[in-house]
Amino acid sequence: MSTSPGTTAVLRTEARLFGRELGSLFWIVVFPTALLCILGAIPSFREPGEWSEQGLRVIDFYVPTSILLSMVLAAIMAMPPVVFAYREGGVLRRLRTTPVGPSAILIAQVMLHAAAVLASSVLVFVVGAVAFDTPLPESWAGYLLAYLLAVVAAFSIGAVVTAVTPNARVGTAIGTIVFFPAMFTAGVWVPIQALPDTLRTVLGFTPLSAASEAMTDAMAGGFPDLSHLAVVAAWGAVLSLIAVRTFRWE
Repeated sequence: MSTSPGTTAVLRTEARLFGRELGSLFWIVVFPTALLCILGAIPSFREPGEWSEQGLRVIDFYVPTSILLSMVLAAIMAMPPVVFAYREGGVLRRLRTTPVGPSAILIAQVMLHAAAVLASSVLVFVVGAVAFDTPLPESWAGYLLAYLLAVVAAFSIGAVVTAVTPNARVGTAIGTIVFFPAMFTAGVWVPIQALPDTLRTVLGFTPLSAASEAMTDAMAGGFPDLSHLAVVAAWGAVLSLIAVRTFRWE
């Protein structure tokens, strides 16, 4: 309990600093909704896809995709550079000698970026429903479960990138390399459901594709397929363990 005030102070400080990162906030909070609006302005995207098994329109599939995109932007592109800077500046090393500990900064960063993702998700839901009449989840319990597992998986990917890279320059390069496949598997370029069956099956074993499938199922029908939830949960657990075991404090 004695570390609680220090941890709270760290969170407040990090929140003030995070609020000044207007670029990061734009990409995490605003850009996914802006992308949804751009895609929704395409007439054919407001029609049901011929490949849609649930009778959803193309724009409907981009609601979970836009939410996953905000997670990817926060976890892989926005948060790691902050941790790199603290590590290379010796901040994490110095905090190891204090009662607060360096984990306080890491926890604060995850909480703040996750909060930005949540704000982005709400914005996507509201704008999608108002502007394009996109459906809200029929199974809120299933959607929230898939959402939480996707957050854990996405931030675990970013944590591994942060943990295994020796410096910011290499970390930024690795993060960029990971970012583009992550966007593809989240369905940013082509909805996962529109891909050929074989490719869709293969991608179903990746965390973001499985999360997209689960969130879409919850939006269009009943509870998500347990196999999709299991894939996302397994990736989150394994990557989190790798990040914890390999993280560099200095």
